[in-house]
This record gives sequence, C-alpha cells and structure tokens, in this order.
Amino acid sequence: MGDRASYLATMIALFSAAFGVIAALAWNAAITDLIHQWLPAGKGIIPEFIYAVIITIIAVIVMVQMGKAAERAGGKSVI
Repeated sequence: MGDRASYLATMIALFSAAFGVIAALAWNAAITDLIHQWLPAGKGIIPEFIYAVIITIIAVIVMVQMGKAAERAGGKSVI
C-alpha cells in the first residue's frame, strides 16, 4: 500500500509542476504585453533586462518567504 501512496504523491507533484509551468508561461506573456504597452518597441534591450531583474527579485523574495513559512509550519526549507 505504501507504493501506491508514493506513486500518488509523485504524480501529484508532477502534475502540480506541469501546471505551474503553464501558469508561468501565461503570466510571462501577459506581463510581457503589459511591458510593451509601457515601453514601445525599438527601445533596445535595456527594458527587457530591467524586466528580468524585477521579476528575479520578486521570485527570490517569494521563495525566501515560502521557505520561512515552511520552517514555521515544522517542515524543512530547501532554500
């Protein structure tokens, strides 16, 4: 019976990761379109790097906060 529970947990993790990637791609397209409205085409590569830096900073902050929440809940943080 333990194998079935392990299999189910693995499948849930895989499906969650797959849907997470799909959601991330959808948000990327939406945010990219929003940035293009504010910064018209032809402005060079600098706005794209600014966008990438801002998203990276947000991602790091969210991951650190999630790690702290996991530790408070008694789990292990992988960060």
